[in-house]
Amino acid sequence: MSKKKILFLTGTRADFGKIKSLITILETQNEFEVFLFVTGMHLQEEYGYTLLEIERCNFKNIYTFVNHTHETTMDLTLAKTIEGFSDYVKTIQPDMIIVHGDRVETLAGAIVGSLNNILVAHIEGGEISGTVDELIRHSVSKLSHIHFVSNKEASKRLIQMGEIKESVFTIGSPDIDIMFSNQLPDLETAKSYYDIPFDNFSIVMFHPVTTEINLMKQYAENFVSALLKDNHNYVVIYPNNDLGSQFVLKAYEKLKQNERFRIFPSLRFEYFLTLLKNSQFIIGNSSAGIREAPYYGIPIINIGTRQQNRAIHADIINVDYSEKEISKALSIIDKHKVQISNNDFGKGNSAELFLNCLQKSDIWQLNHQKQFRDN
Repeated sequence: MSKKKILFLTGTRADFGKIKSLITILETQNEFEVFLFVTGMHLQEEYGYTLLEIERCNFKNIYTFVNHTHETTMDLTLAKTIEGFSDYVKTIQPDMIIVHGDRVETLAGAIVGSLNNILVAHIEGGEISGTVDELIRHSVSKLSHIHFVSNKEASKRLIQMGEIKESVFTIGSPDIDIMFSNQLPDLETAKSYYDIPFDNFSIVMFHPVTTEINLMKQYAENFVSALLKDNHNYVVIYPNNDLGSQFVLKAYEKLKQNERFRIFPSLRFEYFLTLLKNSQFIIGNSSAGIREAPYYGIPIINIGTRQQNRAIHADIINVDYSEKEISKALSIIDKHKVQISNNDFGKGNSAELFLNCLQKSDIWQLNHQKQFRDN
């Protein structure tokens, strides 16, 4: 029997963290040939050139494509990615394309697959986030034939959207596999690798919200002002490269001369997890505050609207973008106690569940012609 060709697409350090365990497990199986299309932030120097992180994994077939446009608008990035990905797909002719989440690169992958009659599998569909990301996530779900979801709620939403039950597989969130694996470095190794001198530190991850682009400059300045008036030590990680990131990066310039801050374009995923696990708290609007931090019992200050509909965990301190609100949250965070979450994002065996699905013949016999199920 010929090997099934599986093509993964990754555009950011975040989605790579989610799919890494899935690629790794497939690479060990003789019945699959795995390919990885690397684009987006991974190839941008200012965001840490995280292609290096992928190359360290020694995956067999890595292909790179620069999709960055000088205009940096999402529609043009989408168009360029479709063109590059389509060429690659025609070269290797995969049996399945696997995309993750809600990025424009994800949408490009789903469009190319569905319009070329190739099975598209979407990881972590059916979730809500409330910004333009959510529009993209649901669009990708409608373009995908197969859905690997984190939990029952996500599965239920997809079925509400008309997806057929037989195409939805609940495997949990794949990064949980890495969070509780024995692959994480110890704290001293992580601090030494990144030259982090602090005994105690917190993590900053603040992304632009594309639907609030006109206000992002002010929001970023408010945030930085609050951090400068505070007295905690911080490990600051650059935002993703969405529209508005230039305002966040400009605001971070003010932190660079201050010894309470260490600023990084990117951190290796396992090292990031070790630092998060040992931090005092995380502040910003990253999904890491909603997904990963609660699993480690780390306090969270969530700013603004980016995670609005996902931030349902009772212990999260939600604040608006004002300096006053952010400062108020920082003044109470040290006394803030949280329960370690047992959020329903899986048990750390996503990769095995994923592999089991792909090894069954049913998934390969799903109709390439998308079906809509009336509820």
